Amino acid sequence: MESKVELFEQIRRDARVNGDSIRFLARKYRVARRTVRQALASAEPPRRKPPVRNAPQLGRFKPLIDSMLREDLSAPRKQRHTAQRIHDRLVDEHGGKLSYSTVRQYVKKRRPELEREAGASTADVFIPQEHPPGAEAEVDFGEVWVDLPGVRTKCYIFAFRLSYSGKAVHRVYPTQGQEAFLEGHLEAFATIGGVPTGHVRYDNLTAAVKQVLGTSRERVENDRWVLFRSHCGFDAFYCQPGVKGAHEKGGIEGEIGRFRRNRLTPVPVVDSLAELNARIIVWDEEDDRRRISGKLTTIGADYAHERALLNPLPTEVFDPGVVLTPRVDRSSLIRVGMVKYSVPVRFIGRAVRVSLRASEILVFDGRTLVARHARITARDGSCVDLDHYLEVLHHKPGAFPGSTALAQARASGKFTSAHDAFWAAAGRTDGDTQATRELIDVLLLHRSMAAADVSAGIEAALTVGAVTADVVAVEARRAAAERLTVERSQPMTAQEKPALVALRTAGERRVVSLTQRRLTDPAAVIAGLPPDTRPLPSVASYDELLTRRVPDPTRSPSSNPSTDQQRTGTTI
Repeated sequence: MESKVELFEQIRRDARVNGDSIRFLARKYRVARRTVRQALASAEPPRRKPPVRNAPQLGRFKPLIDSMLREDLSAPRKQRHTAQRIHDRLVDEHGGKLSYSTVRQYVKKRRPELEREAGASTADVFIPQEHPPGAEAEVDFGEVWVDLPGVRTKCYIFAFRLSYSGKAVHRVYPTQGQEAFLEGHLEAFATIGGVPTGHVRYDNLTAAVKQVLGTSRERVENDRWVLFRSHCGFDAFYCQPGVKGAHEKGGIEGEIGRFRRNRLTPVPVVDSLAELNARIIVWDEEDDRRRISGKLTTIGADYAHERALLNPLPTEVFDPGVVLTPRVDRSSLIRVGMVKYSVPVRFIGRAVRVSLRASEILVFDGRTLVARHARITARDGSCVDLDHYLEVLHHKPGAFPGSTALAQARASGKFTSAHDAFWAAAGRTDGDTQATRELIDVLLLHRSMAAADVSAGIEAALTVGAVTADVVAVEARRAAAERLTVERSQPMTAQEKPALVALRTAGERRVVSLTQRRLTDPAAVIAGLPPDTRPLPSVASYDELLTRRVPDPTRSPSSNPSTDQQRTGTTI
């Protein structure tokens, strides 16, 4: 027989159909008569009892082991006996000759029994929860590594998840400080289009909590965090410290792991965190088509129902950055943390207001934004903007070639090869000093015009051989007019029409080379220039202004000598 179930089935069938006796069935199937009686009593074979292993050496040590385990019930969690420590004490202190496996098996069985007897059972029981739509969410940070230009950098992923639909928002920041914590909330609320009506679950982040009060749910919160919650209009629910708290917000814990495994593996290689966050926005939208295990509808379908139930976004703007007031030094730099950032030179010696955010810093003069920089995380770094020094460099052109601002502009790609070509061409015609001033005037055009238009103007100026800032400005306006004409595929508003007309008018007055204009061959036709039929200019009429000039031999002498003398400028 292949199994004992089949053996029992055959015995029961022969007894039922043929009426065979127990003795006959035992001889026929070569089994004991007790087995035949078991088959006739029940179709299911009896389960085999596991053998009980005796440990004679362990018996006299069981009371000692139990006393150690009972002491652990009131001992600090990190100073309780392990099976290895119990085995070592039995051998060293009591002369026991026991194997480690014997002690380990007894401790594994006995420890939960003693905890249950003392009412301190640690058995984990998970109770399914229902989350009403639009009411609850969860937030947490997770670590992630990113390959920024040439450097593998440790960053932090902020994750926000609606509990009902599972709609999640992720952002990666260089820090997990309070500025990143608040900025992540603002990004999440703007993405989901509202604020949860109930509470948001957190662990005890220092960005929100200053002190945990015992084992209760009470917390001493950070004042700025309280201000933010009041501004947005939601409540905070703080989970228990440790592993128990992680179980209370298991949705976001699992979401961070899932997103990191599926979207950030292998390590992403990007030029900046802004580029990575742009990818993450697309990935979050793709995840709306995902279906969570146990649900029949997708995340996007549940979120569409949930979004209508969220509270509206606050109308006032909240600045998530940390506010600082550094003073501008003589190099037009401010120090924020361990990094220096540039500001326009007109603020030297003054105090400015800085909003230190997760990914950037904003510099204000009153309420006016005067500088914006990407946040630098490296110690003793610097971020210098060439545009902040252009007015001073116009008066000190000799300091321009070796300036830190120019070096960083080259490294970032803002100072292009077109600028270098213009600088070199202007230097050959006007000298280094004037060429640098012309280049600075071209750089000033970037404040009011698009970089692509200015580059087109530089190329046009180099083509015609007129390397001046005025020519670049005219050609840049013409390029802007042509670009707007191509991009404009819908009727213009009353406010946009005058600006486009002005650009088109400027574009019609195109700067061309005089040498090119003189051409009459087919190349001139290709360039769109009509032939110049005007006679060559003459300076003969200016001879009347000369004090001494050679008499014209073709002209008859005047009858009035005094008149000739006056014309020739001679005296008698």
